[in-house]
Amino acid sequence: MQDAASATAIVDAIATVFRGGRRAAELTVTAWLARGHLLIEDVPGVGKTTLGRALAAATGGAFKRVQCVPDLMPADITGTSVWDEREHRFIFHPGPVFCDVLLADELNRTPPRTQSALLEALAEGQVTADGEARPLAARFCCIATQNPTDHAGTYPLPDSQRDRFLLRFALGYPDHAAELELMRRDGAAADLSRLSAVVDAPGAERLRNAAAAITVSDEVRTYALALVRATRVAKGLALGASPRAALGLQRLAQARALLAGRGFATPDDVQGIAVEALAHRVVPRGAGDPEQAVRDAVASVAVPR
Repeated sequence: MQDAASATAIVDAIATVFRGGRRAAELTVTAWLARGHLLIEDVPGVGKTTLGRALAAATGGAFKRVQCVPDLMPADITGTSVWDEREHRFIFHPGPVFCDVLLADELNRTPPRTQSALLEALAEGQVTADGEARPLAARFCCIATQNPTDHAGTYPLPDSQRDRFLLRFALGYPDHAAELELMRRDGAAADLSRLSAVVDAPGAERLRNAAAAITVSDEVRTYALALVRATRVAKGLALGASPRAALGLQRLAQARALLAGRGFATPDDVQGIAVEALAHRVVPRGAGDPEQAVRDAVASVAVPR
């Protein structure tokens, strides 16, 4: 299958630059194929920016990065209009959100008002500036990051915003061999500069359409819904996953099937992505672990055979 080969080639290209493990590259491409956004929670310096740059380069897209700080304003993301003396009118200057891959670094350090500006971009594929709705790029994908160990001066993401991210995962540290190779190459800058696009804009759109066309049987769809509904009655969770989560889980299963070279999704596609797709959309009771609670919920549902 040509589409599967192209999707796998994107993963391969990212993996040649990002040294943190192939699974992170696979998860990133899976979310991209499913037209979703990613939330990465990990410590500084493990390659989050490299991952975003590699995705943009491999998919032939434009990359922008926003360092989220407490005084960041919505216009710093969406753009602003400036009076032009020669034209005698206001000219809109697009912000960094007008790109194909946006890295919003340390998103929880920016205040709620600015977070809300990004929420519109994630949910609607557009931003409103000066009272006018402006569409984003068709391939727009946001990779937002949070530092889980430093909570000073942060604004926790509300449930509504976390629910807009299709996947959440941590990168972790690279293994010994990968980290040693990273040191030999003195970082990833040289590899990134040589990374060429695997697909062009029409090719990227074809791949995403192919993922959306993957067959999902009623049996697999029912299983995916059963996992989502299991989180709503799980003893360790105060709030379960939303219907939006069920739709996202289905799209992710389709993307996984495409990467595997199949024209249909299986229960394994659903189960294999469930924790990353659901754990950030639920609320644990007390100091419970949402990932473990989702694992328990998944284990409680019989897998169709």
